[in-house]
Amino acid sequence: TQGAARAHLALASASERLRSIEEDAGVQLLERRPRGVVTTEAGEALAHHARRILQQQELLRSELSDFARGSRGTLVFYASTVALTEYLPRQFAPWLATRPRLRVDLKERTSSEIASAIASGLIEAGIVSDVVKKSEFDIHIQPVVKDHLVLIAPLSHHLVKEGRKSVAFNDLLNEQFVGLASGNALQDHIAEHAARAGRDIALRIRMKTFEGVCEMVSHGIGVGILPIGVARRYKRQHPCQIIPLTDDWAQRHLCLCWRDWSQLSPPMRSLLTHLGAKP
Repeated sequence: TQGAARAHLALASASERLRSIEEDAGVQLLERRPRGVVTTEAGEALAHHARRILQQQELLRSELSDFARGSRGTLVFYASTVALTEYLPRQFAPWLATRPRLRVDLKERTSSEIASAIASGLIEAGIVSDVVKKSEFDIHIQPVVKDHLVLIAPLSHHLVKEGRKSVAFNDLLNEQFVGLASGNALQDHIAEHAARAGRDIALRIRMKTFEGVCEMVSHGIGVGILPIGVARRYKRQHPCQIIPLTDDWAQRHLCLCWRDWSQLSPPMRSLLTHLGAKP
């Protein structure tokens, strides 16, 4: 009677369900006595496993709720070189710290590759430079931070001695460059603009890190092209001259991009909102 009340069932309905369980199991679960019922050994075994099933069901509900809130699972996020190394770490940290059961898989790609993948539905969202134009891809693009590219030159370089305040990229194609490692999205982007001018960049050496590029340039190995924030950060440690590039493609911003906000997963919507997205 008490069990039926807790289960919000009529007594007759509860009794019928118990009989059905006994028939299905092929064993007596309850011993019926004049003053009520007690469980048989088989009934105790059933009760034990039933409790474990209910506990697992509660755990399942909790985990699914975590997925729905975006606090569990694996989030794949694509970013350009600078976004991945300079912008995202300090932005991701406080957001990810509050989601201990969520994993993030950051992947580096060129801005054009990211935009193309989003437009074709292969990935949810990413962060790119505004070299990507909304008119070329059916996606939302929202600027979030400046990311201008500049030339860094040794203090002994002729451009520095001439007192140049700015320079066009095409005027640099005869220079010796310190570049980033092969496959680096930023370096590929720079090489692409050189190819459009019908030239190849003369690379004396490739470095894996921005700091490595700055150190090589400071020793007169060649010139380099880096985001202005990176150049300023390493200038004191590795003295060099920062000269702005006049090309439109160098006056860029980092932008969040996605295709359809309503189709994004909960963790992705949460992350983009944290990064400043305004759907």
